[in-house]
Amino acid sequence: MLAKDRIKEAETNVRAYLIEGLLKKESLNTDALRVLLRNAKESIDSAEKLNSERISDLWVIVCSYYSMFYIANAVLRKLDYKVGDKIAHKVTADALIVYARGKLKETLIEDYENSKDEALNLAGIKADSLIESFDQEKAKRGKIQYTTDNIDKQAKAKTSLQRAKQFLFEMNILLNELDKKK
Repeated sequence: MLAKDRIKEAETNVRAYLIEGLLKKESLNTDALRVLLRNAKESIDSAEKLNSERISDLWVIVCSYYSMFYIANAVLRKLDYKVGDKIAHKVTADALIVYARGKLKETLIEDYENSKDEALNLAGIKADSLIESFDQEKAKRGKIQYTTDNIDKQAKAKTSLQRAKQFLFEMNILLNELDKKK
C-alpha cells in the first residue's frame, strides 16, 4: 500500500514539475501514444525472452521496468500529460500517483461491482499496490543496474517480470476505459 507521505510527496513534486515544465499539460498525440505502447510491448517481450532463455537476469529486470515506464507514460499521455526529458523516471512515478491512481481505482471498482463495500477497499489497495510496484521496480532497476553487489538477481528478475505483466495488464484496462470516456 502506498504510504500517505509518499502520496503527499508526489503531489508536492507534481505541482513543482508543472511550474518547472518537467511535466506539461498537452493534448493527446496519437503518434507518441502508439510509440509508447509499442515500446511497452517490445520491452515486456524482450524481458520474457531473456527470462525464458536465461540470458540475463539484469536485463529481465531492466526490460520489465521499462515496459512499466512506457505504459505509465502512455496512460499519462492519454490523460493529457507529457513527461519531459529531465528526471523523467521520477516525474513519471509521481505523476502516476497523482493522475492515474484515482482513475485506476475507478476501473478496478467496476471489476468488483457485486460486493461494493469490499470492492472500494480492495480496489484502493490494488491500485496502490500497482502504483507502488512501479516505484519498487524503478528503485530495483537503479540499484541492480548501477551497483555491483552480489545478490540473487534471478529471483528479483522473476518478481520484476511478474509485476510488469500485472502492471501492463491493468494499465491496458485503464487505457481502454479512458478511450471509452473520451
